[in-house]
Amino acid sequence: MITRILLLLFLPSVIAQDLCEDGKDGYKVRLSIKTALGDKAYDWNESEMFLFRSSLAFAMRKYTQEEKFEISNILVCNETKRVSFVFVVTSPNDSTKLIPKDQVASAVRKHRHRLNSAFLLSDGTLEFVGIPPTLATPITYSTQPWLIVFGVVIGAVAVGILSVLMSTMTRRRRAADKGIDSGKEEERIEGFVKENGTSLTRLDSKDGDYNKAFSNDERFTKL
Repeated sequence: MITRILLLLFLPSVIAQDLCEDGKDGYKVRLSIKTALGDKAYDWNESEMFLFRSSLAFAMRKYTQEEKFEISNILVCNETKRVSFVFVVTSPNDSTKLIPKDQVASAVRKHRHRLNSAFLLSDGTLEFVGIPPTLATPITYSTQPWLIVFGVVIGAVAVGILSVLMSTMTRRRRAADKGIDSGKEEERIEGFVKENGTSLTRLDSKDGDYNKAFSNDERFTKL
């Protein structure tokens, strides 16, 4: 009787372990700890494997939001000294039933950053064979970059047009001011400025009128 009870208790685990050994329903994991950490690399041991299984159970819990996965649901097999192994995930409700591979892959992809940080590794040094890493979410902008560039170009063109217009108006104003000054100078030179109605140019003329009253002719002064 006791033998049958023990057989019923361990038979599901044995069946699941056989599925893991088969490798068809599991995923292979490779860790490059020395490549990633160099002199600070840690040794892979049972404690590190416990952390992996618990981290994966956490990822499955977070992904499903309903089923409570335990460490016992993460089975590992085909472990090598170069830190590689195969794992499968069994159902919390039936240990003889494996979780579909696509669900396991989705859980790993969604929580890949948590798995990496647990072992101080990256996507390149903690490799889940057959599960490509999730690409980073593209950066979105509230304003499109091309619209910003367009606005800058239009602003520069507008500033250039205003500068040309202002410089043209300034040159015309200066030219007009020079024309007024030159006109006044010509008027002054030509002698159009008069005093008491008499042209000042006539006073400067060499060909003035001869006044006989002030003549020095002896004929008019001799007694």
